[in-house]
Amino acid sequence: MDIQVGNKIVDVTLLSKDGNNVKIDIDGQVYDVDVAMLQNGTCSIIHNGNSYKAELVKSDAGKHYRVNVNYSTYQIDMLDSQAKYMRMRKKTDAVQSDKVTAPMPCKIVKVYCKPGDKLKAGDTALTMEAMKMQSNYKVAADCEVLSVLVAEGDSVKVGQTLITLKLNENNE
Repeated sequence: MDIQVGNKIVDVTLLSKDGNNVKIDIDGQVYDVDVAMLQNGTCSIIHNGNSYKAELVKSDAGKHYRVNVNYSTYQIDMLDSQAKYMRMRKKTDAVQSDKVTAPMPCKIVKVYCKPGDKLKAGDTALTMEAMKMQSNYKVAADCEVLSVLVAEGDSVKVGQTLITLKLNENNE
């Protein structure tokens, strides 16, 4: 599971649990800790002989928490699979493909371009909606729109080509 702590995203995996003894992997580092949930969202954590008391305050918005520990406060967000996908997509979009495809089944909310339009890196080509969340698709390189194969309101399948592009020669 990916967890966002402030501006940092960490990968957290529960490796094993036996009573209060928990083995957890955080970004490749394995920790053996003793964790006991107390009342009112208070948590007792023992790691390497050191004892910590953490207060977990859940927001009304679901997977968002405020964690108070050792006189410091941290904002924690549990990232769902779509948020993780969009984060990964941002990292891999550094190389622009010659077509825009649907990352998952979704609905096209808005198309911002038409054939012949010249787009600059960072321009939004379209907005799509999946699982009640809207996402903008921004091109990662200067290009020209060759064809737009969808219209606003269309439902599309995963992998379906939405827009074809001609990349500028200096991008290829």
